[in-house]
Amino acid sequence: MREAFICDCVRTAFGRYGGALATVRADDLAAIPIRALIERNGQVDWGAVDDVLYGCANQAGEDNRNVARMAVLLAGLPVEVPAATINRLCGSSLDAVGMGARAIKAGEQQLVIAGG
Repeated sequence: MREAFICDCVRTAFGRYGGALATVRADDLAAIPIRALIERNGQVDWGAVDDVLYGCANQAGEDNRNVARMAVLLAGLPVEVPAATINRLCGSSLDAVGMGARAIKAGEQQLVIAGG
């Protein structure tokens, strides 16, 4: 079985419910760390990303869509890179990382962006 490694990490600001980030769309916020990864890791073939898995809990209204896919497009990854949004409430981002790691360990994927 292959090993899975976390090779880099980026986080965004966070705040309280209804606070300073209340007007920022989830996909806009989610695109920020992907853009940072691209900028910091210029040697990576970003077209080789097998999947982007992002957790997003309690989606509603305009955010009730595939936030991960929109974040991929907003961040500038190639349109061929797939993405899925995971909603497991408080465990969404952790589940996304676990799903990516399992896919790599199973040999199904080699390069995954995961978070939430």
